[in-house]
Amino acid sequence: MAEEDTTPKLCTWSFPTRIVYGVGAIRGLKAEVAALGSKRPLLIADPGVEAAGIVATVKEALDGEVEVFTQISSNPLETEVLAAADAYRQAGCDSLIGLGGGSPLDVAKVVRVAVTHPLPLSQYDDAIGGDAKIVNPVPPMIGIPTTAGTGSEVGRSGVVTLQASKKKTVIFAPSLLPEVAVLDPELTVTLPARLTAATGIDAITHCIEALCAKGTHPMADAIAIEGLRLAANAIETAVRDGSDLAARGAMLKASMMGAVAFQKGLGACHSLSHPLGAELDMHHGLANALCLPAVLDFNRASVPRKMARIGAILGARGESHDTLAFESAGAVRALRKRLGLPDGLAAAGVSEDDLPRLAQLAFEDACHQSNPRECTVDDMLSLYRASL
Repeated sequence: MAEEDTTPKLCTWSFPTRIVYGVGAIRGLKAEVAALGSKRPLLIADPGVEAAGIVATVKEALDGEVEVFTQISSNPLETEVLAAADAYRQAGCDSLIGLGGGSPLDVAKVVRVAVTHPLPLSQYDDAIGGDAKIVNPVPPMIGIPTTAGTGSEVGRSGVVTLQASKKKTVIFAPSLLPEVAVLDPELTVTLPARLTAATGIDAITHCIEALCAKGTHPMADAIAIEGLRLAANAIETAVRDGSDLAARGAMLKASMMGAVAFQKGLGACHSLSHPLGAELDMHHGLANALCLPAVLDFNRASVPRKMARIGAILGARGESHDTLAFESAGAVRALRKRLGLPDGLAAAGVSEDDLPRLAQLAFEDACHQSNPRECTVDDMLSLYRASL
């Protein structure tokens, strides 16, 4: 059995987002919208979620009292945020619902900034202190994940590619934390096996990088360890049998917990994956899956005991901490293979010629600043090469 609950039962947690979890949780959505004082939400989703019939399910739960915007790509663009903001204004909306994977959820969060703040989105870039400029009240938001990967439904930031820089940019503020997250395993059962695998590795990467990130945050560390355990136990079942609600529920928990944990920080793997998405339109979870083993090898000497803990949870064998730490990267590679994902960047269409440009962009990404081992541009290039 992938997880302790054979059928995920309805329950509510606060951390601090109100999290409504369980099979059938979506049926309480109208009451959650009303509790926020909203009468006209804008539902942001993507074409895949709409094609799967999930937008229709959510509209039914709201008795049709919702505007819908689905022009969102897998690596969301500034132009899409601005188009959604226009739709919000024109329909006279008063709240946001993000439905889908990380992209619609992130767009919904950034739309909250776009409809209440006058500056270009580039001015709110977290890397240049833009969070200090997000000062006006933002409309309330409900996050509804249909994948178990990003955990964006409990995150305080959105990632979009800006037009001017063509870089994935983090827009962050505590006020962007959704008021409510609805985690219904039934909404994830139509996710194809490959996307289940890629998004699941994203959740695993969040837990691992949060655990290994610089600094001390015992609560984040504990949540990361339990999130990793849940994901490690459930991901193969969720990929093999998408109708297994216990596995789907465990993956939703792990995804949510990874996002809570990475308030502590992320690491070099995310710095490597962001340019792959922005420049090559690679799925974010897949990019993490392909780069994570090399990063684990790179970081092993800096956090050996944490790496040993990771290896043990992922099924590595060894009698000593040193052996478990050494085997942690191999455990990820083995898991990746069992899930049917490519065995490296080259198999996903990345060439050696791409790497110097990607390495510079990865070094400019802020995520590696909390990596347990400092990174240079040359390190980024070496990590990409090791991931080919």
